[in-house]
Amino acid sequence: MKNNFRPAAVPLVTVDPYFSVWSMSDNLMYDHTRHWTTAPNGMVGMINIDGKVWKFMGRLEPGAKLYETKADPDGMEQKSLSVSPLTTTYVFEAAGVGLTVKFTTPLLPDDLQLLSRPASYINFSVYSTDNRTHQVKIYFDVTGEWCVNTADQKVVWSGERHADIEILRMGTEEQKVLNRSGDDLRIDWGHLYLAVPGSSTSSFMKPYTVRKEFAGTGTVKRDIESCIPGKVSDSMPVIGTVLDFGTVGEHPGNRFVLLAYDDVFSIEYFNRPLKAYWKKDGLTVQDIIAQAVSGFDKIIARCAQFDEKVITAATRAGGEKYAQLLALSYRQVIAAHKLVLDEKGEILFISKECFSNGCMATVDVSYPSIPMFLLYNPELVEGMLRPIFEYSRKEEWIFDFAPHDIGTYPLANGQKYSHDGKKLIDTYQMPLEECGNMLIMTAAVSLVRDDFQLARENMDLLEKWANYLLEYGMDPGEQLCTDDFAGKLAHNTNLSIKAIIGIGCYALLLSQMGRKAESSEYMQKAGEMAIKWEVMASEEDHYKLAFDTAGSWSLKYNLVWDKLLGLNLFDDKIREKEVAYYLKKQNKYGTPLDSRRAFTKSDWLVWAASLASSKEDFVNMISPLWDFVNETSIRTPFTDFYGTLDGLQREFQHRSVLGGIFIGLLNPALFNPMR
Repeated sequence: MKNNFRPAAVPLVTVDPYFSVWSMSDNLMYDHTRHWTTAPNGMVGMINIDGKVWKFMGRLEPGAKLYETKADPDGMEQKSLSVSPLTTTYVFEAAGVGLTVKFTTPLLPDDLQLLSRPASYINFSVYSTDNRTHQVKIYFDVTGEWCVNTADQKVVWSGERHADIEILRMGTEEQKVLNRSGDDLRIDWGHLYLAVPGSSTSSFMKPYTVRKEFAGTGTVKRDIESCIPGKVSDSMPVIGTVLDFGTVGEHPGNRFVLLAYDDVFSIEYFNRPLKAYWKKDGLTVQDIIAQAVSGFDKIIARCAQFDEKVITAATRAGGEKYAQLLALSYRQVIAAHKLVLDEKGEILFISKECFSNGCMATVDVSYPSIPMFLLYNPELVEGMLRPIFEYSRKEEWIFDFAPHDIGTYPLANGQKYSHDGKKLIDTYQMPLEECGNMLIMTAAVSLVRDDFQLARENMDLLEKWANYLLEYGMDPGEQLCTDDFAGKLAHNTNLSIKAIIGIGCYALLLSQMGRKAESSEYMQKAGEMAIKWEVMASEEDHYKLAFDTAGSWSLKYNLVWDKLLGLNLFDDKIREKEVAYYLKKQNKYGTPLDSRRAFTKSDWLVWAASLASSKEDFVNMISPLWDFVNETSIRTPFTDFYGTLDGLQREFQHRSVLGGIFIGLLNPALFNPMR
């Protein structure tokens, strides 16, 4: 992608909710690299060019203030930054040498083993920019912060060699696997690995003061002995390497390192600890490191092909700015999930509701995320649905509507936030929201895959939820919807749309199973509700936020599925009228979610834009979202909740819901129009 986009935060190493590290400044060397929660997860990069040391990444001293300090050597000039779906590329220059640093996490959606593999590449390419030769070495390290929740925890480290790969390991002294759950937490079990292929290295495990050693001398003595346990806060232990490129001239020198994390067990699933998907065939972390190293060239080539595919399609659909938004969101969306297998060997693709409340497999978080997965691997959508179907069959689940979530990450042992200590309560549930979501998601993934087995296995639940929508969905009572931050709302017209479309989706599923008479009955009822909806919601040049509230309006983002799934329950003029009204209500950074406040949701904004019949209107609606990401002063991973007037994040970051902005690439043909 071109270098005219300044992301609020830049993805570097992005695998899962615990192994996700970003740059949150304009320049890679202005600040520590950070976990998505903003806690420091430090990396430092320096380069020795002809005896002089320059810095290109991170802060040398833990807790150092932003920008230059006396502790740091001079910084290389950062010439450019570009972000594609799988790779972030920085280009630096100093003293006649160019340096390109690429961070690639190969989250290829058609290769679940690779997508699940907790390994991320950092590739260094050095070359002469002045037609002269230069002697070049690169210093790279990562801190103990990557494997602790808080800096007062003790870590240990060790090293080993496998064939021509140096492998350094670091982890907490106390290995309490799956010991806690919550939102603003980092992993403190398992081990971080730095793998360095090839020779001409000086690998080390030392306190952070080794950085000053390299800054002063341009070299580091090899030291890979096991250490005495120590608190991260005391000496900030680092594991790292010095890569010797020798003489660099006309032809570039290329080396890469690999960062990997073995979390031992990834989640607890209804009181059963589950390992990550990549371990299904008995592989060890040493095995996947070896595979990642030997497969480097082919994997990088596949990543480049995938990036080109996504960017080309996105540019065609919505222009360069839309392509940049999709490129920025892709790795974040997947890194908010963990891929595991259940006891039956079926995949579970479980999200963490990041910087919201830490819930797992949240239905109204899965719902907005599915456009990306319907495009690139719908099997992962089935992996989102299975945990909810299973939880709905447990004795604990006492309601006739679908659940909101299955626990708090990484402990999927049942709902916690809606529990009074003895049993589940309905205070914070989202009855119509989650029933509609489950029906729409099940229909969408079944149609895309042309495989209705998951729906067939759960038709009893789907029927219960469809009937719930029939009884309560036309004119919703006071309750929460997915936009729960806005509070409860009665007579919610957008929620009513979801209920109507959910019923239509159930009719589609019945039809695919040969139950034509029942299908016609449900589809007729949905159609009658849609006609009634238009009469009740209409107000001059738009449709109301609530049936009983004159002068109100809202983004009717749920309406997008009516056309995509070929239901055609609602008149086309509704979409046309709504889009024209949204453009009238647009602020500097986008159209608000509704008439109550000036904030909006990134995902819903793009869904609303997708109601447009012209590319011009779609582009005009999403351009302010690009402006927000490019200009906001809040430096965190791509948020989905921000102010349209001030461009400030309200809540939420690193959430999977940004998969929703891929909806502009969906079209009805994807959902099997021959049905």
